[in-house]
Amino acid sequence: MLFAEKQLDITSPQVMGILNVTPDSFSDGGQFNSIENALMQVEQMLADGATIIDVGGESTRPGAADVELQQELQRVIPVIEAITRRFNTIVSVDTSKAEVMRQAIAAGAGLINDVRALQNPGCLEVVAECELPVCLMHMQGMPRTMQHDPQYGDVIGDILDFFNDRIAQCVAAGIERERIIIDPGYGFGKTLEQNYELLARQQELACMGLPILSGMSRKSMIGNLLNCELEQRLAGSLSAAVIAALHGGNIIRVHDVKETVDALAVLNKTLQFRR
Repeated sequence: MLFAEKQLDITSPQVMGILNVTPDSFSDGGQFNSIENALMQVEQMLADGATIIDVGGESTRPGAADVELQQELQRVIPVIEAITRRFNTIVSVDTSKAEVMRQAIAAGAGLINDVRALQNPGCLEVVAECELPVCLMHMQGMPRTMQHDPQYGDVIGDILDFFNDRIAQCVAAGIERERIIIDPGYGFGKTLEQNYELLARQQELACMGLPILSGMSRKSMIGNLLNCELEQRLAGSLSAAVIAALHGGNIIRVHDVKETVDALAVLNKTLQFRR
């Protein structure tokens, strides 16, 4: 798949490293909201095997407050510019604002990653005007309220209906289907049981013929199942990453890059001998 001018083979699972340049992200808020710290973290993630760096300036944890446009721009655009100047890697921008997308593209971003699936004003038009891939995520509700009793008739069927509708809107706006990646949205408007049913059945999303991005790293679906705090969620996150890769995940979005790369290397080597 082509990300700006960089080709990446996603037929084997690739690791996307998370870089939150926010003060309030659920896992690493405040750690990387200076350019120097952000670049040090990017250098480490690339050395550990990440092939995409996902830069986000607005927390989407449950109950998170909205971030004003200018504040988000000030957080993410200088970081994207600095990363693309220093490193030869694919940079993803994690945003739902059209103007952030527009300026991130100009700064060198190679992927648009939108938890709201281009539903905000102007987003369809910005992505239609560029040639970059876009990741559409499923979310029931909005971050402030998404965990207030989410309901599904059938979790996979409802998610497929959502993606069929959003992809139709994208294509109608001039976004080629071949540019689209789908993210089932683990933890976004889903109960513990719904998250694990989704993980067990993720392979069913392959019927759409599109790459799948899976992100469960350190999320509450791990912590609530294992009754553990953030710093104790590595083993659960690695298990979820391996299962997601087995079930059709093309891009695995994580905080713990080296450990995930190692786990996927063992998986990939094993799969060479599967009959």
